[in-house]
Amino acid sequence: MEGWSSQYKSLDRALRHYRRRLGSEKTRENLLNFLKGLCVFSGRNPDELVALGVSEASEVVQAYLDSLADKGRSIRYINVAAAYIKTFFRVNGFEGENELRVERYFQPSRYRKRPEYVPIPEEIERMAYAAGTKRNRAVILTLYTSGLRVSTLQALTYGDIREELEKGLEVIKIPVYPEMKKRIPGACKGGIPYYTFISKETVVALKEYLQERVKKYGGIEDNEPLFCSDTTNLPAERRRKTPIMKKAIEQLVKKAAYRAGIKYWRDITPHSFRKAFESALRNNGLDLKDQEFLMGHILPGSQDAYYDYTKVENLREKYAKISFFRTSQTDKIEMIKMFAKTLGIQEIEIKIKKMKEEEPETDEMEILGRIVREELGIKPLELRKNKFKDKAGRRLRPQF
Repeated sequence: MEGWSSQYKSLDRALRHYRRRLGSEKTRENLLNFLKGLCVFSGRNPDELVALGVSEASEVVQAYLDSLADKGRSIRYINVAAAYIKTFFRVNGFEGENELRVERYFQPSRYRKRPEYVPIPEEIERMAYAAGTKRNRAVILTLYTSGLRVSTLQALTYGDIREELEKGLEVIKIPVYPEMKKRIPGACKGGIPYYTFISKETVVALKEYLQERVKKYGGIEDNEPLFCSDTTNLPAERRRKTPIMKKAIEQLVKKAAYRAGIKYWRDITPHSFRKAFESALRNNGLDLKDQEFLMGHILPGSQDAYYDYTKVENLREKYAKISFFRTSQTDKIEMIKMFAKTLGIQEIEIKIKKMKEEEPETDEMEILGRIVREELGIKPLELRKNKFKDKAGRRLRPQF
């Protein structure tokens, strides 16, 4: 099988049907995965399945769906599988009187198999501090302050934001567009283009991470993923061009929540940040249309036209007024002190006092950050542009 065609005539018909209707790579991937499961379960290829009579085909499909339930798959997963498989059979002649007779599993409203905990801003801030690496910190803050779906975050490239980074803007626009789906299926849900932003806290964290990337790899090309893989299973040249994996994002979120001492850390997922983002928009009184647009939802009528490129700055100004973190400076200092102690950094108060006496003009937050970095062996960042040059003296990206 290649792209949107297949050597099996029955599968080829289904692929062409979905290509005409949606053209979504994620839809294509779902169809292939569910149909593969049915083929393995039944021991038949796609053409052999549609050659069955309606009664036998219905029995095979129902037995396959029941097997998914026996394996503990969620009701939603089973019903989605049923929808794809029924469509496959329908485009191959199983309609009207010959339609598959398959029962759906009852799915109550607001059904969710696994519990989900949406962290509050203070908890997300603690998670960012506990993330472990500059990349992980930037990932958590980006998910929260942009509301991006995980697949969209994976599909972002450095070129998507380079121009805005180089302008030195505090709040940066994040574009979402259909072509992203070529990199990561599902990156632009429904093929709906829109844009969102990341906050000034996130921009600072992102710059620190990108500067670390430049030092590690010698530069960043526009077509490289904004967040690349850090697995040592890949050579460096492939690693820098490989997007961070979905599983890696899930793991870093869980680990950060655990380290931050959040009671329900097991129930926090990357998608939890999207819900936290939605709450932040709502709690800060943003107009409902603006909320829906920044979430990537379809707006009724022709209201999408309001958000064309000429209105970006207007929406950026509204976004910049959103307070994603309500922790005061004093509370932040106390929170970091507490976190430092959980990392095994002893006598933090004494160390702060001693450094304060040596450098009375330095504020306590900066002193605390320096102590934590020194204790954990993290080298301070060089923020000057002229540090990012190659051996020939040419400037390396990113240029902030």
